[in-house]
Amino acid sequence: MTDVRTGFSAEVSQAARRLAGVAERTPLQRNARLSELTGAAVWVKREDLQVGRSYKVRGAYNTISQLDAASRAVGAVTASAGNHGQGVAYACRVLGVRGKVFVPGTTPRQKRQRIAALGGDMVELVVLGDTYDDAAAAAAAHALATGATLVPAFDAPSTVAGQATVAVEVLEQLGSVPDVVVLPVGGGGLLAGCATWLRETAPGVRVVGVEPAGAAGMAAALAAGHPVELAEIDTFVDGAAVRRVGDVTFPLVRDAGCELVTVPEGQICTEMLDLYQVDGVIAEPAGALASAALTGGRVTVEPGQTVVSLLSGGNNDVSRYAEVVERSLVHRGLKHYFLVEFPQEPGALRRFLDEVLGPDDDIVLFEYVKRDNRETGAALTGIELGSAAGLAPLMARIEAGPLKIQHLAPGTTAYRFLV
Repeated sequence: MTDVRTGFSAEVSQAARRLAGVAERTPLQRNARLSELTGAAVWVKREDLQVGRSYKVRGAYNTISQLDAASRAVGAVTASAGNHGQGVAYACRVLGVRGKVFVPGTTPRQKRQRIAALGGDMVELVVLGDTYDDAAAAAAAHALATGATLVPAFDAPSTVAGQATVAVEVLEQLGSVPDVVVLPVGGGGLLAGCATWLRETAPGVRVVGVEPAGAAGMAAALAAGHPVELAEIDTFVDGAAVRRVGDVTFPLVRDAGCELVTVPEGQICTEMLDLYQVDGVIAEPAGALASAALTGGRVTVEPGQTVVSLLSGGNNDVSRYAEVVERSLVHRGLKHYFLVEFPQEPGALRRFLDEVLGPDDDIVLFEYVKRDNRETGAALTGIELGSAAGLAPLMARIEAGPLKIQHLAPGTTAYRFLV
């Protein structure tokens, strides 16, 4: 396929046939919480229930299944933040192709273990570098040195066509054309595929791509007119933390007329917790990206509209939930950190508790360190508020009191160092 935009619907139809019996036809479920919040009829496409617990198997299998005998004999190689690697591993095992998967050190252990389990003896896992782009460079070098076929996570026509089968299923399951489709964005393969197919098949659909605020590569590319490399990225949303979007995916997204929005990582964490506690759904950060844009008000919809939100992945390591809760509390303004300078005299802590803390405030962290014989000692103190509105009264009490107290604002050097 030399030009993805030429005969794209036919390519997607072929991909759907290849994936039949391999990829799951995942449920499309009406979500009561999201519907009530927005006033629209919000349906969630549950790709967290897909093989490998993400939609990535669609593009991976579509690519590897088209290799000729000679290419299969040499093998396949890929780079992944975790989910694409699982798709490649599964495809390699099913098709009998030897594969090698490079992942960065930031890939959660749970995803690494699933890659190994899905690939079995057919796949070798290599952990290398700190970002997806480090792993991608290593995979490209391996392909060049060995002749193995590089299976891109997003930047290939066959991958894009495979991911577009999500949109095909949505329209078939819904039985009508939705008003809005909200999709997560990393390198752009899913958005490029679905938006291009929808533009050909249902041009009236409003397609919105959602990026994490700390890795908004597609928005940067659209602003520059070409893919650019982000100087810094926040790797928390590991499934979408891509430093540079694809050369194949960028023009497709640009030409499809998609909207793009960003969501703060803290809002993503809040949505992950709501999905778990209210809906009983385990979502990874990238999996909660699309619905977080709805709950966080980044995507506005009209009452009565039909909205489809893609839950793109469920590979969340349970050990990450402590950080998820922390980021959510900070984002909602419920948790704050302070450096409190206490005088070395009886009753200093009691006065802090009585005169500074409000009735609904709770100390959740207290680390006191005094390394010399000075008359004061500093304590790192974490306070959880009963409501975000409690911060202003707390700060007023701090200003009125005799203690020297420094508020550690999120994003500052001191905050990142101490917390």
